[in-house]
Amino acid sequence: MLTGSELLAKVKELGDVGKSDIVRACGYVSGKKDGGDRLNFTAFYEALLEAKGVDLGGSSKMGKGGRKLSYVATVQGNGNLLIGKAYTALLDLKPGDDFEIKLGRKQIRLIPAGATDEDEE
Repeated sequence: MLTGSELLAKVKELGDVGKSDIVRACGYVSGKKDGGDRLNFTAFYEALLEAKGVDLGGSSKMGKGGRKLSYVATVQGNGNLLIGKAYTALLDLKPGDDFEIKLGRKQIRLIPAGATDEDEE
């Protein structure tokens, strides 16, 4: 996906082609379950506005659906503690990432495997 000046240059270069063609040419396409392509117009327009210097306030910590993250987790009925995708995405965590669990008096700390506790301050 093109961003910044590359995105602006590509849009200018394409000129009078259709909106769908511009979005596709700039790389804002993802795959659907049925094998077709989904054009990501919203991501394209957000990147275009950002490239033009318009701040939409997207730098605040927002989760899915535009809700602000509360940074509070609740223990579920089965005893599990769910962190949530919005938080793992903020930290760029991938499936299979390992953590050491440190229990404090009133806190739980997750330390990435191989890191020291001091590294994560």
